[in-house]
Amino acid sequence: MIPVKEILMPKSVDEVCRLIRDNNGLSKIIAGGTDIIPGFHIESPRFENIERLIDINNVDELKSVSIDNNIITIGSAITFSEIISSQILSEKLPLLVKASKTIGSTQIRNRATLGGNFINNAPCADSVAPLLVYDSEVKIKSFTAERIMKLQDFLVKPYGTRLKPDEIVSQIIVPVPAKSFRGDFYKLGRRRAVSISRISLAILLDVDNGLINQIKIASGAVTPIGTRFYDVELFAKGKNFTDESMKEISIKLGERILQVSGVRWSSEYKIPVVQQVCYQLLKKIERGENLI
Repeated sequence: MIPVKEILMPKSVDEVCRLIRDNNGLSKIIAGGTDIIPGFHIESPRFENIERLIDINNVDELKSVSIDNNIITIGSAITFSEIISSQILSEKLPLLVKASKTIGSTQIRNRATLGGNFINNAPCADSVAPLLVYDSEVKIKSFTAERIMKLQDFLVKPYGTRLKPDEIVSQIIVPVPAKSFRGDFYKLGRRRAVSISRISLAILLDVDNGLINQIKIASGAVTPIGTRFYDVELFAKGKNFTDESMKEISIKLGERILQVSGVRWSSEYKIPVVQQVCYQLLKKIERGENLI
């Protein structure tokens, strides 16, 4: 049973923002419902005192994908099935599409939304690592204001973001990567299907004349929240793209993850595994077996 008095169904972002404002923190936005409905059933404290649900599935502008001047704009309520079927995203953001294919089951992908995945901000959110290496930003709206911030800055802690009670994430804004970039995404779970991530890693790499011109690395699950490793990227920049440098980058990544996460019971196996995943992804890129 869902313990709410009313379900509201607005048809525009402005109407959503007005309803959030007028409900004084007693409302919650629902899109796919794959987090909030189980949250109600287990009586999660994150969903206490919610009197109304604001269903955003009829807001067309939150479901669209467009590209203009090499900037892709994705509505926050797009489902993972819609991401997978999008020609624009398949061509321009294949790491995000690959990650989307690993999420849950077909039924879950038909309901779960991109915005819900990173706004919920579970450590295992599979869309986050690809979005981070794509330098994604989020557009945040309230009834009276609008702001844009980098996704990495938006994410604060497990199940916590910078979204205020009277705001909604309306769009995800992603610059199209330069054609010189190559990359891939990998997810490790406890089983092959309907699996929650134990480790996920996304890498984008630009190699010029045998030198690493630019590399972008982000993790999920192995860190408390999805994390972009700017210091490891700086360490790798300018190195010869050789087997030896791939090992050095992978070792450095493992060391940095340990610094971010601290020593946990799982560190003994997770750190060596993520280092090997990093190395194997770099080798795939070297062999030309990568996604883009």
